[in-house]
Amino acid sequence: MDNSDYKNKVLMQAALPQVPEEFFEQIINFRELMMIYNSAIKEITTKLDILNDELSLGNRKNPIQFIKSRVKKPLSIVNKLQSLGKEVSVESVIENLDDVAGIRVVCSFIDDVYKISDMLIKQDDIVLIKAKDYIKNPKPNGYRSYHLILEVPVFFSDKKQLVRVEIQIRTVAMDFWASLEHQLKYKKDLDHSKAIEDELKLCAETIAQTDMQMMNIRNRIEGD
Repeated sequence: MDNSDYKNKVLMQAALPQVPEEFFEQIINFRELMMIYNSAIKEITTKLDILNDELSLGNRKNPIQFIKSRVKKPLSIVNKLQSLGKEVSVESVIENLDDVAGIRVVCSFIDDVYKISDMLIKQDDIVLIKAKDYIKNPKPNGYRSYHLILEVPVFFSDKKQLVRVEIQIRTVAMDFWASLEHQLKYKKDLDHSKAIEDELKLCAETIAQTDMQMMNIRNRIEGD
């Protein structure tokens, strides 16, 4: 894909009738950067797949139900840099943004979340930049998940690049709740949005209790 094709592709993704030409001058420079972040996602997901396979040996179940990933679109990257008052450049992306590459890991049980997180962090080529435990310390709206910012080396033909990746690890129930709450963010014009927010928060509490009960039941079954 040449630069003109890439420009047209970004314009289609942006879905905007008018985008300044200087915007694309920066966007074109992001092509290699997007490849680097996609490569970092591949590095992390491969590690997660191997851990999942290892932990499933014998009679044990796979702790990871599924993995999803995404790289922010160039327009979103530019908008976030501008909202932070930062320069729009490749160097600025690497320096200021930790969530360009994102991975969501959905596990069966709460202890699987911590098990996968610990195993990933202990790998000697992984650097932990930041961890936030929203399971033990949920957000005010009820959101629960375990967040990691990790730095992983990506090897190319002529260089090694350290790349940051945001990872969210949660249970199936937490993921179901988060997907519904995400829909609500884009429906603020609903007549009863506040009531729905309150109901979702109650659901989050119920889900948290259910997650713990299910883990305890599993432990009793496996202990017999």
